[in-house]
Amino acid sequence: MGLFSRIKGALTKTVKLLNTDIRDIFKSSGRLVDEEFLGELFTMLIKTDMGVDTAKEIVDEVRKQFRGRVVQMQDTVDLIKSKLKLLMTQPAAPIICAENPPTIIMVCGVNGSGKTTTIAKLTQMFISENKKVVLGAADTFRAAAVEQLTIWANRLGAEIVTGKSGSDPASVAHKAVARSVEVGADICIIDTAGRLQTQKNLMMELEKIKKVMGKLVPNAPHEVILILDATTGQNGISQAKHFTESVKCTGIILAKLDGTAKGGVTVAIRKQMNLPVKFVGLGESANDLAVFDPNEFVDALFDE
Repeated sequence: MGLFSRIKGALTKTVKLLNTDIRDIFKSSGRLVDEEFLGELFTMLIKTDMGVDTAKEIVDEVRKQFRGRVVQMQDTVDLIKSKLKLLMTQPAAPIICAENPPTIIMVCGVNGSGKTTTIAKLTQMFISENKKVVLGAADTFRAAAVEQLTIWANRLGAEIVTGKSGSDPASVAHKAVARSVEVGADICIIDTAGRLQTQKNLMMELEKIKKVMGKLVPNAPHEVILILDATTGQNGISQAKHFTESVKCTGIILAKLDGTAKGGVTVAIRKQMNLPVKFVGLGESANDLAVFDPNEFVDALFDE
């Protein structure tokens, strides 16, 4: 499938919700744009989890353009799409690479957000570009996480650096970065333990990991990527704020987009955080990662 088809497929639940609701608030002969209609439109947009502010901006635009007129469904959809694309405009945001390898990427997120699987997808992407990858398993307190990442590393052909169970995560990150320099790797990806954004001691640990890497490679980490689970909806906003305050995230990867009807949260995250959404997870396999394109995303939302 082409990229548009894959994104559309991942958004199936959101698309179904959105387009069913749009049809429900229109009549075959169009609909008078009055406050009742605008209220129904607002409720419909909120259900996709795009946030109150975004929904209000869209409704205000529809009010401004069409109030007091009988409008057809397609005209309204076209206006909504145009407004969403404007709200979601972001710079082209592939991975920011270091001037001189290795490029160090630190990955963080809450428990169960899909970090390990997403790291596997990133690894697969880099290896397919003929880049040498070293992984650092700095989630030292969960043996299953290290085991899972090791399995992925072996399967994909990446080197992995691990530490003893319960050892200092920063020391593992240090070893992984040092190994990357030693073997001339292009990319070093550091996994970190899942943590709630409210656990201050663990957030401080992230800061320590980040600081250690910068001692070995100038300006490292070059990317601090936050993995957000799309199924959490608006809670993702709180996560993004806390992690960014702690370790200055440079971008977001939205995982599990295929498992939710709350795909609109992508809009809310982009609008409220002003962080680029770099990639979206579209499934479970190592190839199910797509560079995020706002225009394609919006088109897919309304394409049945």
